[in-house]
Amino acid sequence: MFAPSSPLPHAPLQPLRFDWLQAAGVQAAILRLDLVDPLISGNKWFKLKHHLAAAERAGARGVISLGGAHSNHLHALAAAGKRFGFATVGLVRGHAVETPTVLDLQAFGMELHWLGYAGYRARHDADFWVPWRERYPLLFPVPEGGGGLDGAVGCAEIVEQARRQLGVLGWEDYDCWWLACGTGTTLAGLVLAEAGQHEVIGAMAVPEGHGVEGNVEGILEAFASKLAPTGAAFLPKPATLAERDHKPLGATLPARCKPQGYRLLDASRGGFAKTDPGLLDFIARHEAESGIPLEPLYTGKALLALHEEVISGRIAKGTRLIFLHTGGLQGRQTFESALAHP
Repeated sequence: MFAPSSPLPHAPLQPLRFDWLQAAGVQAAILRLDLVDPLISGNKWFKLKHHLAAAERAGARGVISLGGAHSNHLHALAAAGKRFGFATVGLVRGHAVETPTVLDLQAFGMELHWLGYAGYRARHDADFWVPWRERYPLLFPVPEGGGGLDGAVGCAEIVEQARRQLGVLGWEDYDCWWLACGTGTTLAGLVLAEAGQHEVIGAMAVPEGHGVEGNVEGILEAFASKLAPTGAAFLPKPATLAERDHKPLGATLPARCKPQGYRLLDASRGGFAKTDPGLLDFIARHEAESGIPLEPLYTGKALLALHEEVISGRIAKGTRLIFLHTGGLQGRQTFESALAHP
């Protein structure tokens, strides 16, 4: 009832060609998760896979989860509920508002409860779920954004999808991943799959200190605790300074590289869902040039952050990177007029 029996959808790996990449001697490819499904889009297929399997094992009749009025996660979850026939309830940040996303949630049959802002901040409290479990005893709770270890383990499968297609590009290997981060779950999944072989760079859609760092560390620690009591054999190993010096990214990158093989940078441009004319113009121009749809909450900001790193010289000539398009294009709806192509 909760999920299809078929494998996760295939995402094509395509060359990413922009003048600023060519000028810097940086080779890039984009893994198009936005093409896996029109509604259960992008990384959401991967994040939800194990959560929905757990709900089915528990004998649940549906799922309950959290998100904002533009939430890609709630949108995908509600769409999955409608498609596969299970009930969905959404606990929404803030006060009732009609956004394109909210209208879709209602059309998909998701029951919504608006928590206000203080109520939503309480989601991390130990007793937060108690009244909701009492009210909906047959629903399975899924973390915000499809996060947690189950979400990350699903996202680990993304790495193999890319590796199987390297030959299409004429590549034998690559140096790093680049992706947008909302909760850090997808990044954590890539880190687990890479096990230190390639660096994973996350462009945060929220400012530093808003939980991404702790979420990633928590997932990696949960993985280590579950599979190895000591954790030493399972967490990705740090690259030595000598190893880093011999890689194209090498010492040209800022020093905030984590021992587990990942790095986070602030790409929020002032806050989550904050936009500005420069960002919107960048997205419109790059969409027109590439034909690849973007949105200003996640993927558009991640691409702009990559542009800034490349033109500043912080990514070395010869680097080969994979840019992950995490989907979430339903979030474009609010910004369609501003994203009209020049």
